[in-house]
Amino acid sequence: MKHWTLDQVAWDKFDPSKVDPEIVPLVKAAALVEKNGVDYAVYLNNVFVGDPDFSQAADNWAVEEVQHGDALGRWGEMADPGWSFDDAFDRYRVGYKIDVKADASIRGSRTGELIARCMVETGTSSYYTALGDSTEEPVLKQVCRLIAADEYRHFKLFYDHMKRYLAREKLSFPKRLRVAAGRIGESEDDELAFAYHCGNESADTPYSHDRCITGYMGRAMSFYRFRHIERGMGMVFKSIGLEPRGRMSDLAAKGAWKLLQWRREKYRQALTRAANENAPGRAAA
Repeated sequence: MKHWTLDQVAWDKFDPSKVDPEIVPLVKAAALVEKNGVDYAVYLNNVFVGDPDFSQAADNWAVEEVQHGDALGRWGEMADPGWSFDDAFDRYRVGYKIDVKADASIRGSRTGELIARCMVETGTSSYYTALGDSTEEPVLKQVCRLIAADEYRHFKLFYDHMKRYLAREKLSFPKRLRVAAGRIGESEDDELAFAYHCGNESADTPYSHDRCITGYMGRAMSFYRFRHIERGMGMVFKSIGLEPRGRMSDLAAKGAWKLLQWRREKYRQALTRAANENAPGRAAA
């Protein structure tokens, strides 16, 4: 059962004067990725064939992911009345596809697949918490908080199933660590970059991964605070079998925060260069 519905969002409280233009492109991109949850449910059902309990959980998860996309897409249309969520999603579906016919996890095991899902939910829970904390627009704040709570619950769902499979498959700690690190590294793949393209660029603009991931990350990273990274690192540690709180987790969180700050500056500089290169005066010259 869904824990909330679109009708429970206070859409009438929308305040255009409090919309941060730096958040709007991120919400549009996130809406497309979330809406695409059905394909991932098909993939997960294929990977976990013969496990009806998990299959039902995956189907319920997908329903909630699609609802997240619908909520974010509706807000995106309110923030930018000229934007069509449906049109953008149609473009995204045509250009970005996952292998829904796979009959085994690309992570090498069912335990590995569930660890990867834990990493995704860790990232999304932290991300929507960061956006919700940063925005002053009341409707987006409510939507982000609702989604962040769902994503944390999804983390616990996948974590519980992961423990069940870990007891059977005995995946070693190095392999668990490798899966987790690999999935975190995939945050800059085409899934988000292409969603940014479809959500924010015209259909006749050629897709460029570098340009689009810079546009996305250069904005997204500016909304994180250390507390978001600290909480996320605890979830990562828990997923791979380490203590979520303690000296190691603290050191890892501080290291991740420094890395994020460095990468954030790198992306922001790239955004500034791109803006300067596309400035009317420079183009005319």
